[in-house]
Amino acid sequence: MARPTTIPGATTTRTGRLIRLMAASAILTAACATLTPTSAPDPNTLPPILSQDEIFRPYTKLGTVEVSRERLGHIDDLTNEADEWAFDALGAEAAKLGADAIILPEVRAEKGTYLFIPSTAIKAKGIAIKFN
Repeated sequence: MARPTTIPGATTTRTGRLIRLMAASAILTAACATLTPTSAPDPNTLPPILSQDEIFRPYTKLGTVEVSRERLGHIDDLTNEADEWAFDALGAEAAKLGADAIILPEVRAEKGTYLFIPSTAIKAKGIAIKFN
C-alpha cells in the first residue's frame, strides 16, 4: 500500500492563506462599520425657513448653505420629495453653523438622464442667520 506523499510547507501555505483571508475579512468588516450613515437629524429641531416678512428682529448672516443630490426618476415624480429633502438638508447644514433660521431658500431640480433612465439633480441654497 502506497503512503500519501506530503509536500513540505503545504500546511504553512494553507495556514498563511487562512490568516490572510481572516485579516481581509476583518478589514472589510471594519471598513463597512465606518461607512454606516449617522442618524438623520430631527426635523423638529432644525432651524426654520423664514420668509423676509417673518423676520422682525435684527440678525447676522452666518453664510450661505448649499446642498445637492442626484436621484433617479422623472422630475415630475420627485418634485414634492425634492422640496422636502432640500429643506431638511438646508436645515441640517445651517444647524452645523449654529444658525437660528434660514432665509431666501432656493430649490432647483434639473432634468438629466443616466443611460436610458431619467434622473433629477436637486440643488438648494439659502442664507443661514443668527438673531442678535
